[in-house]
Amino acid sequence: QVQLVESGGGLVQAGGSLRLSCVASGRTFSLNAMGWLRQAPGKERELVAAISSGGTPYYADSVKGRFTVSRDNAKNTVYLQMNRLKPEDTAIYYCASRPSPLAGTRTNEYTNWGQGTQVTVSS
Repeated sequence: QVQLVESGGGLVQAGGSLRLSCVASGRTFSLNAMGWLRQAPGKERELVAAISSGGTPYYADSVKGRFTVSRDNAKNTVYLQMNRLKPEDTAIYYCASRPSPLAGTRTNEYTNWGQGTQVTVSS
């Protein structure tokens, strides 16, 4: 089982930026699509961005134009650059892998999850 460890969360004012990182253990990272998902209190977990093994991105409408997902297969790392943050972006952010090279668009397609990192955006 690949271990995923997120970092980079924190407290930021509205309009600010954060960059999340997720480092994966193991040798299969480059074969898998990766996703960034978030869960706010009282809400369902949602997929906000994903990237295929080849680097093709997917974004939820709520973050399109503000968030950028990227990956460095040589470093077994996937990133989420978050700009123009809003209070409604406040959530625990998780990275997760999908057992496929293609980036799926549904939350339940991502089966291996990290422990999450808290992002709080103040107004």
